[in-house]
Amino acid sequence: MITKIYNKVALGVFSFLLPLSSFLVTSTLLVTSLLVTSCAEYNVTDDFTAEPDPAYVEPYKDLQPVKTYIDRIQYPNLKLGATMKVSDFNKQELAHAACVTNCDNVSFGTTLMAGSIINSKGVMNFLDMSDLLSHVEEIGYEVYGSPIVANANQPDEWLALLTAPIEVTVDYIEVKAVDYATIDEFTGTVEKGKAEIVKYDGANALKIGTACNVRIIEGFEVDPAAKYTTTFWAKTDKDASYTVTFSGNKVNGSGADGKFTLKAGKLTKVVIESQSAPDETEGYLRIENTRSAPIYISKVEVGCYPDNHRPQTEKEKSDTIQYALHTWCDGLMKINEGRITSFDLIDEAIDEKAVMDNGMYDLKHSTEKIYWQDILGSDNYAPAVSKEASEAYAKYNGDPAQLKFFISETGLENQKKYESLMYWINIWDAKGAKIDGINAKLNLVYSEDATTLKANNDILENLLKNLASTGKLIRVSNFDIKYQNADGSNVAAKDITAEQRQKLADYYADVIKSYMATIPKDKQAGICKGNLADTSDPAGLWAVDTKSKDWVRTATYKAFCDALSGQ
Repeated sequence: MITKIYNKVALGVFSFLLPLSSFLVTSTLLVTSLLVTSCAEYNVTDDFTAEPDPAYVEPYKDLQPVKTYIDRIQYPNLKLGATMKVSDFNKQELAHAACVTNCDNVSFGTTLMAGSIINSKGVMNFLDMSDLLSHVEEIGYEVYGSPIVANANQPDEWLALLTAPIEVTVDYIEVKAVDYATIDEFTGTVEKGKAEIVKYDGANALKIGTACNVRIIEGFEVDPAAKYTTTFWAKTDKDASYTVTFSGNKVNGSGADGKFTLKAGKLTKVVIESQSAPDETEGYLRIENTRSAPIYISKVEVGCYPDNHRPQTEKEKSDTIQYALHTWCDGLMKINEGRITSFDLIDEAIDEKAVMDNGMYDLKHSTEKIYWQDILGSDNYAPAVSKEASEAYAKYNGDPAQLKFFISETGLENQKKYESLMYWINIWDAKGAKIDGINAKLNLVYSEDATTLKANNDILENLLKNLASTGKLIRVSNFDIKYQNADGSNVAAKDITAEQRQKLADYYADVIKSYMATIPKDKQAGICKGNLADTSDPAGLWAVDTKSKDWVRTATYKAFCDALSGQ
């Protein structure tokens, strides 16, 4: 047990942090300056102090944790969330303390998605997730689940491996042969030097002079996927060395600089195995003889094993992807054990660049990667995913009555995109998908230009009305607002004035109030902050002191408290 002193304004917990176990039995923190014993190590020293600018401190020092201002009777479903990285949360340091103390739940963006957990061979690494779930269970906290499937942050290498062409048995094919003993005149391609048919050891042979580059066999088509074997019989009167190229692809021998070597006085069978260069269609084998000695070729043959793979049939691909989806959902819910009850089911599926005949946007599709919907079918996308995830959730001690699935999407302020999303949700609902809500990712800007600000407000108001009309649970996330001056330039956190910060805070409050007033109370699934502390933008409820790195409450902190309390 380690005694710690925490600055009043740093974490929004007044002068102290309660032991983590106390979160199980209390939802509010008492205003006090007493020291308490903490069970958590937040990586601060015993003499930790923070001396932020009093202008930031004094107006907000006596505020309670933000979540305590929500009237749980009037707004029973409304929850305040924050987005963090799993690694930051598991450190149990300052950001973790701010989140747990001030927010109802935490979400982890892409860091709990399949692409971060499943490797190229399909092995799942749930160590970080296991740690955080054990911790939140201990302290009685809540996690909002990352998207179960999406187009981005998916196990692309694993899916590509699973759907790769299947190996099949193929027969060796004789492609072409040339017997120089039966030829009187060489008509092949000589690129450099001299090559000719001569009498050698009592029979005709192709003589390749020194410093000569010649194609000893050519005139056949090649398949870059096939493996070719070229065999020729050669002899030299003196030790010789040469370079071999098969259809644009240099083949390395065992000699210096990748050369092949030929010992004097012995007829030698030389076997060359190679594929052609990727873009080459003309078949040939070229010998580039050095200046050491002439080489005599008596016969050359080319054969190949065709590509021993065939594409999977549509049925095979479908079965494979169903297997992958089942395996992922089973592994995820086995670790979860019913502890996460709300998930994004599908993330950012709508393609604004693809308009269908009915005028709606299509789902995203790909010819380069495996997208779940390309194999499962667009109409069956959400039904298939929700079925597998629901069954796995129930299988591993989850209470089906508590399980909630959301469709998360960005850019829904675009009316056509919103209508397109609802078009697809209606199709999925009709096919039996479990879709409880919509998680609308916000992209908000406060502008000092009055015309721009009014337009932004109108867009937001229309978005909230649209969402309210769906009858679904509505969660808004990515709740970070950029501040733009009258010229349309973003104002950075390091440059924002107190007056501008207050305007931004007031705008945060207006958005929260609009959400609470427009979305029916029984459909308010929550508001999720993108960043608790300032980034390069003044996005935070806390600013970050440049010297101490302490978190200092901003006007936005108070705005959240006031708005959530109904003031």
